[in-house]
Amino acid sequence: MMQGDDAVPNSKGNVVSQAWKRLQQIYQKFLDDITPYALTRWLFAAVLIIAFLARVFLLQGWYIITYALGIYHLNLFIAFITPKVDPADEYEDEGPQLPTRANEEFRPFIRRLPEFKFWHSVTRSSVFGIICTFFNCFNIPVFWPILVVYFITLLCITMRKQIQHMIRYRYLPFSYGKPKYQGHEDSGKSENVSLVPGAVREE
Repeated sequence: MMQGDDAVPNSKGNVVSQAWKRLQQIYQKFLDDITPYALTRWLFAAVLIIAFLARVFLLQGWYIITYALGIYHLNLFIAFITPKVDPADEYEDEGPQLPTRANEEFRPFIRRLPEFKFWHSVTRSSVFGIICTFFNCFNIPVFWPILVVYFITLLCITMRKQIQHMIRYRYLPFSYGKPKYQGHEDSGKSENVSLVPGAVREE
């Protein structure tokens, strides 16, 4: 009898774990399918943020949740525009450095936080913030102008440090206007094409 009783919880546990794994697989497939559609993904994230802000404005509450969400998004953005390998470490180690001249080797900007993970974190946190607005236990009364002033101050200080870091080590976190490797199709269209492997061209 005891063996039969033990088998029942084990079977229920297996069913739950299999269902959870199946849900994870479906969710991962959904993420894989929407990966190429960056503009659509960010429009959806923007709609979620606007919906959250509209709900907070109409209900006049949940300012702590709004402040926490803003700080979290700021940290994500800083990680998004920060290089994966800090140039300061490269200078100290006297290792490979970022190119500072036009004739030096072009290196693509590798982010500390990739674009897709940035979007995924922003979307999940926005959904979580919207869910929190349905529970009064998260509606802690605070003097919201202080939070606004503190957030703006933190934003200015953080972005100032980041911009100074970009100027000092001469890098841009965006790919617009950077050189691209010339493909075989473009080489057949132009007469003045360099025959050196790895030749680059400006946009």
